[in-house]
This record gives sequence, structure tokens and C-alpha cells, in this order.
Amino acid sequence: MKDEENISEFKIQDQKIVENIELNIWEALIPVIALVGMLFYNVYVFGDDALSGSNQFILLLGGAVAAIVGTFNKVSYKRMVEEVAENVKSTTGALLILLMVGALAGTWLISGVIPTMIYYGLQILNPTIFLASCVIICAVISIATGSSWTTSATVGIALIGIAEALGISLGMTAGAVLSGAYFGDKMSPLSDTTNLAPAMAGTDLFTHIKYMTYTTVPTIVITLIIFIFIGFGLDPKGAADTASILSSIDASFNINPWLFLVPALVIIMIIKKTPPLIALLAGTLFGAIAALVFQPDIVANIGGGTSMNFTNAYKGILNAITVETSVSTDNAALNDLFSAGGMSGMLSTIWLIICAMVFGGVMDAIGALARISRGLLSLFHTTFGLFASTVFSCLALNLTASDQYLAIVVPGKMYSKAFKDKGLAPENLSRTLEDSGTVTSVLVPWNTCGAYQSGVLGVPVLDYFGYAIFNWLSPFMTLLFAAFKIKIRQLTTSKVVSA
Repeated sequence: MKDEENISEFKIQDQKIVENIELNIWEALIPVIALVGMLFYNVYVFGDDALSGSNQFILLLGGAVAAIVGTFNKVSYKRMVEEVAENVKSTTGALLILLMVGALAGTWLISGVIPTMIYYGLQILNPTIFLASCVIICAVISIATGSSWTTSATVGIALIGIAEALGISLGMTAGAVLSGAYFGDKMSPLSDTTNLAPAMAGTDLFTHIKYMTYTTVPTIVITLIIFIFIGFGLDPKGAADTASILSSIDASFNINPWLFLVPALVIIMIIKKTPPLIALLAGTLFGAIAALVFQPDIVANIGGGTSMNFTNAYKGILNAITVETSVSTDNAALNDLFSAGGMSGMLSTIWLIICAMVFGGVMDAIGALARISRGLLSLFHTTFGLFASTVFSCLALNLTASDQYLAIVVPGKMYSKAFKDKGLAPENLSRTLEDSGTVTSVLVPWNTCGAYQSGVLGVPVLDYFGYAIFNWLSPFMTLLFAAFKIKIRQLTTSKVVSA
């Protein structure tokens, strides 16, 4: 008898779900409990420095605990390694995008694109309305592009810069950026998760989007109201020094509205369904060209020279793309702002994602992910319980599998029959998957989305967690609708049952 004889697997949208009849629920939870305990102590000891490397090793230790559990439940080492390899392979696109975002940030800094966006943003965005404006701007861009990642990598970076110049909390700003970006991501027909959720649940795209508006619109409205109230309570001290900040930016860069063409071209490419990696590469090259045209002195200086020539231009552009660079100003507050890590600045985030995929891969290989989902499903027998079980499964998978796609695919497959047996239309499931799987992924530091967004925006997850209001409020909203039977569509009728 082979070790894998008791294990079955099937593919959905290139994602595997592995079931192991040898594994019980308590054994499946051992690695989760061990990981949470180790991470809690590690963060207690290292604080904000935990993501510099120690958390990554803790994730590997969690994977080792899962591997031990798997070995005692007839799962071979080879299978576990193969599943880890598949998990890491599935993040290839994300890792390349992270590298390209680092490159883009570098060329957009030395070209003056980011300083120009900050320069004009300071004049337009009043501190009182700044956070609400962040939500709206990012929502519009994300709906147009279908990508929360592209939104944060373009306008998100600029808004963080404006917040720093105004003296507004970066945690608040990142929360506002992500609230708007994930609202747009959920509602856009161009979004991959918005297409994946209805495919898993068995409904069509536009029925899914229409049905999501019932929970998503109230959530974003509440989010905006909260940010408006926060805005009224902000101390606008940063605005008092705006004139000197603008003067320092103007003295250090050639500020020109034509530089807005660079981010505009990237956004247009995404809207035209250009793959994000290609669009970001193009944005990096556009930024390099803009740097040579508008900021030749800065490029020469970063290249190690005092005047522009081919060698200095080449070194300056490549330094901006690959390593940490900075542009000094006569304002000390701006010197930290006008620095970029390049591709090398993203390596710690990439390291985190790879280690998270090791843990998630082993958990999947031993059948723990499927076992936890089935265990949650068995705990609830009412309609509300079914919705609650789906929500908790999505949250659990974002914590354990570290991947938002698995947080949609696994519960989507596991719960589709349960929803049908309860006489519930599939759009109930697809909406719940998005309300709890897609948006909460960014709240987990070792999830691919949490690692990406914190790396791109330069704000730790724990700093923006409480302010990502839309993201953590969405699961509560979907549970509220389920509890009071608001807009719960039945299979047997086209009518919607309301409270």
C-alpha cells in the first residue's frame, strides 16, 4: 500500500485541494496552534522587527510541525515537498510583480513622478478630507484596473508620500488606501478574484457583482463616514508648513505636469487588460525615460557623476531600479520620503511570502486545510451557521494557507453542495467568499496580500490593520445580512427574502 492511497485530490482553477482520511480535526489544528503561539511570542520579543527575518523562520518551524503531523498520518516527505513546490510556483507572478514594483518606485522617484504627484496633491488634498479622498481615489482606480495591487503600487505610494508630508498617520492612510482599493477590486469585472468566486460557487459574474452590492455598498459608506469623522479630528499641523515643503520639492526636482503621463499610461494599459507585470515593466521604463528628460542632474548624481554622459545615465537608472536610492532636499522631513529601495528593497517581502508558502504547502499536502474546512462545516446546521462557517473557513485559510485564492477555492468547493442543500442560490456563497476571503487577506502579515501591500506601502500590517475598515468590516456585514435574512436569495424562486 502506498502512503498516498488514503489521499485524494482534484484541481480547480489550477489550485489543489487535498483530503486525508487519516487526519482528524485536532491533528489538523496542531500546526495552526503551534504557529500562532510561536508568532505571538516572536512578535512580543522582536516587536516591529519581527518581519525582518524571525517571523519567516517561525513560518518554517510551523511547516516543520505540520510535516511531523503529516508523517504520523501516512503522508510522504516527497508529497509534502511537491506541494510546497506547487505553492511557491503559484506565487511566481506575485514575486515578479513585487520586484517590478520596487523597480518602478525607483524610477518614479528619480524621474520626479512621485514628487510631482505629492507636489500637486499637497495643494489639492486638505488634511480634513484627505483620508476620505484616499478611499474614493483608490476605489475609482481599482474599479478601472480591477487590481488592488496596481492601485497601491501607483497612486497608493503617492498618497502615502502626501500623508507623510502633511503629518498624517501612515497607518490611517494605508488603511484608507486599502479600503478603497479592495472595494474597487471586489466590484470590478476585471478583477481575478471577482471572476474566481462566482466560478467556484456556480453563478455568473454580473449576478455575483450585483449581489455583492447589497453588502459592499453599505460597508464602503460606513468606511467613508468613519474616515470623514477621523478627518475632522485630525490636527492639521502638517498643513501649516506646506509652503516650505512645496518650495523644497520645487528646488530639488523639475516639477512638470507632463510627468502625470507616466502613471496615466500604466493605468490605461491595465484597463486595456495588459498583464500587470508587463504594465509595471513599461511603467518602469517610462519612468527611466522621464528621468533622463526631466531630471538629468539627479540621474547623473545617482550614477556617481557630476554631469550627464552615457555611463552616468546608465548607472543612475540601474541603481534606481535595483538598489536603495535617495534624493536629498533642504527639508529633513522630505529626505526619508524621497528614498526608494528598488528591487532589493522587496527581497524581505519575497522571503516572507516564500516561507508562508512553505507552511501553506505542507498544510495542504497533509490534508489539514480541507479537514479544518470540513470540521467547521460540521459545527453548524442552521442557515446562519452555514454562512458563519464559510466566513470562518475563509479567515482560517487566509491565516494558514497564506493565499487569498485558496481562501476562495477551498471553501467554494467544500460549501457549494451545502448551500444547494439548504436551498440557497449560489450567489450567496460567491458573495460570502469575497466578503471574507478576498478582503481579509491583506490583514494577515504573512499572507501574500498582506506581505505585498505592507512592502509596497512601507507600512506594517499591524499599523494599518485597525484602519483598513472596509476589509475587517466586510465579514461582519455579510454575517449581519445572514443573521437577519436580508437579501438571501433562494434557489426555488427569483425573489429575495428580506427581513
